Amino acid sequence: MSSGPLLEQISLKVQSGYVKEVVELIRLGLDHGVDPQNILDDGLLRGLDELSVRFRNSEIFIAELLQASKALKVGLDVIRDRLSANSVSLHGKMIITTVEGDLHDIGKTLIKLTLECSGIEIKDLGVDTTPAKIVESVRIYNPDILALSALLTTTMENQRKTIEALKAAGLRDGVKVIVGGAPITERFCREIGADGYATCASDVVDLVKTLLTEK
Repeated sequence: MSSGPLLEQISLKVQSGYVKEVVELIRLGLDHGVDPQNILDDGLLRGLDELSVRFRNSEIFIAELLQASKALKVGLDVIRDRLSANSVSLHGKMIITTVEGDLHDIGKTLIKLTLECSGIEIKDLGVDTTPAKIVESVRIYNPDILALSALLTTTMENQRKTIEALKAAGLRDGVKVIVGGAPITERFCREIGADGYATCASDVVDLVKTLLTEK
């Protein structure tokens, strides 16, 4: 079977938040030999990426993004084992967390699952994490990369405060910091002194691979 129409349907069903249909389409694709990495990149992540653009443009509400992320996470569970066997192996340690004041774990959870399938060892600090807790975790865990997520414009400034706290603690030079979330832009990334950002989940693996090479 041609995988293009199937992957397009997976993307559309993710955007609509139809969990059952996403699972059925993924299983159909796997039964017909569709590469699980293509299902992830061109089906699941593509759907969330397109919805994230609409969210940034204020075309949809957060409830729709949350439902889409649920469909994606369930779909990813279906292909997780096959991804682990087929994906590119990366070696490194990462701390990932949502910054203080933000209780959303949409992007964080999806990025965590995707990177774990690529071989990254990840310490997840959860949501609503203070700069002090992040600094202490960096001191203890000594990660190669720190990933800071913020879904709201009201909490994105806490990415800046966390980087400043790392500098004050003398830890900034020892860790690469990447930022992400619906309101984050390249300009904001540069302004706060982060090492990189990704506009969509599918770009994160490439960004992490690049930063690990620079370490």
